[in-house]
Amino acid sequence: MRVALFVTCVNDTLYPDTGRAVVTLLERLGVEVDFPAAQTCCGQAQFNTGYRHETEPLVRRYARAFEGYDYIVTPSGSCVAMVRDNYPRIGAKAAAEGRGGSLTAIAESVVPRTYELTEFLVDVLKVTDVGAYFPHTVTYHPTCHGLRMLGLGRRPLELLSHVKGLELVELPGAEECCGFGGTFAVKNAAVSAAMGADKARHIGETGAAAVCTVDNSCLMHIGGTLTRLGSVTQPLHLAEILAATEEHPYPLEGVR
Repeated sequence: MRVALFVTCVNDTLYPDTGRAVVTLLERLGVEVDFPAAQTCCGQAQFNTGYRHETEPLVRRYARAFEGYDYIVTPSGSCVAMVRDNYPRIGAKAAAEGRGGSLTAIAESVVPRTYELTEFLVDVLKVTDVGAYFPHTVTYHPTCHGLRMLGLGRRPLELLSHVKGLELVELPGAEECCGFGGTFAVKNAAVSAAMGADKARHIGETGAAAVCTVDNSCLMHIGGTLTRLGSVTQPLHLAEILAATEEHPYPLEGVR
């Protein structure tokens, strides 16, 4: 199979270790991963802010960058949701405006090939034990896109439950939004901060050494809030936990 990593803007700019962790993990499982250099943004920020027409060139570029790959795998539930849910909408709107069906055809091409990492591991590779080692207490926050739009369900939890040494602690109010919401955090800063504080308080109640998600955008918001509150709980993308092994353990700071 031909697999391409879609690293996403946030990870490429702020969390490159997450992209490296995905490659390390997939290669350990026997998957050969390519990184198409032509990839850029999926257009989520533009589309969510109301710039649909400005998003269209990014939809086309996404399709060109990942043409010919059997699977497009990304460590971002929100970006997968953008491709699966909004690319068809963009195509339908363009067609309704009399601008042809090319964007619809693009959506039909990329939607079934675009996978969030835990979906790819569980549904395509059929694995839940990836040989990971992480001897710490961990709590999991199911991000809104992963929970509500992708329906990831227990996939991330199944993967975490098979990590050697890991103690999974249930997060109170897990299904509540962390308050990030992309541009929502900018336009509604006070509400976003209040929601983040609630999430951070619940994370603190778990006593976990680390909190993980499938979206670094949400984790950035949670991590910033935890830092301002003086918490020692470390925010980590799920991929970085799954990539850790006994031979190459993750150097967790402030270990409990």
